[in-house]
Amino acid sequence: MKARISKSTVAGTIHAPPSKSYTIRALFAAALAAGTSRIINPLISDDTEAAAEVLEQLGAGIERQPGVWIITGGRLQASPQPLNCRQSAATLRFLAPLCATLDGRSRITFAPGLARRPMTLLPAILKQLGITAEQGLDYLLVPGDRIKAGVVSLPGDVSSQFISGLLIAAPRFVQGLKINLTTPARSRDYLRMTIEYLEYFGVKVEHDAAMTAFSVLPQTYQPADYTVEGDWSGASYFLGLGALAGPISVSGLNPDSFQADRFMLNCLERLEAGVTTGNKVINVAPTPLKALTVNLDEAIDLLPTIACLTAAANGVSILTGLGRARIKESDRVRAVAENLKRMGIAVTEDNDRLLITGGRPHGAVIDSFDDHRIAMAFAMLATVCGDSVIEGAECVNKTYPGFWQDFQQAGGKVILSE
Repeated sequence: MKARISKSTVAGTIHAPPSKSYTIRALFAAALAAGTSRIINPLISDDTEAAAEVLEQLGAGIERQPGVWIITGGRLQASPQPLNCRQSAATLRFLAPLCATLDGRSRITFAPGLARRPMTLLPAILKQLGITAEQGLDYLLVPGDRIKAGVVSLPGDVSSQFISGLLIAAPRFVQGLKINLTTPARSRDYLRMTIEYLEYFGVKVEHDAAMTAFSVLPQTYQPADYTVEGDWSGASYFLGLGALAGPISVSGLNPDSFQADRFMLNCLERLEAGVTTGNKVINVAPTPLKALTVNLDEAIDLLPTIACLTAAANGVSILTGLGRARIKESDRVRAVAENLKRMGIAVTEDNDRLLITGGRPHGAVIDSFDDHRIAMAFAMLATVCGDSVIEGAECVNKTYPGFWQDFQQAGGKVILSE
């Protein structure tokens, strides 16, 4: 699908979509809790449906009602059918350790786009737990057992999802689990998010101040009613839209969230965008943007959004800490650089850094690289230059199926076509 975007003057209020990260985590906890839980305000997207469907195959009951999913959990068992994680990295990384605790062998499959992301650590982690998994190009075979091994060591500079997956499964281990990180943890906010929601479902995680050592005793998940907060990642495109093309207000965001992408507010302030907050609403109005130097390592999903904003800022911006962005749904460093160059913006690309000279971007044909965050960020930028086409625009369904509707509601001029 193609999205043809014309120059737009935007205004209005957008309610932030529900958080993907919290929705998937809550699904796993509810499936592990004996009894009935309710997930209120879940995100309905390709990634969350992938998580829901594999958990249903394992025995969880999920009743989908408007605005709420009712989960009956606690009786999980291995499925004879393949468990398809689609393109959801979180689902895969949470599911594998869980399947290792179930009687029987689980075949976990995933889409080709996910296969290019770091995978070899999963079998290595399971090996430390006494589980020998078999990895193929698009599958992982995980034999289940009553896991007794109580200590796992792994580097901290990997995706926090590997660590979160262990924390989710650990209460089912016979001796519990101790996790030792051999290097400082990255994405610590996402680890805090996992620990917070586990506690909500009755599971206690002990950890040191540096978040390099974790301890989980054998415990039982408790059912709960859990309300999913607004998604800072999804909201970032509309907060950026307000800074570029007209006054936008975004509601439904928690300013004290553990979501790493709340860092968007810090970036907007450093860009000298017109930002005001109040009554759970964030208001952003256009101002002449100034270049910034920022390390995005702890909020790596913001790279496309911040890069597109700096393309319209005065001066040379330096974005660092980008190494992990190369192993997302696309090589986002390359995707951002290539598409900005198509719009006439000077970009210097290094391994983990971009130098972007802001200017007057012009319309272009944008390759989304089948990456939802590339498509949404460049749609935001296209409103100030018009005459642009986003190719592969349907990729937003991965995390934000309502994006194009919200974009139009805000005043973005877009025509969708095959």
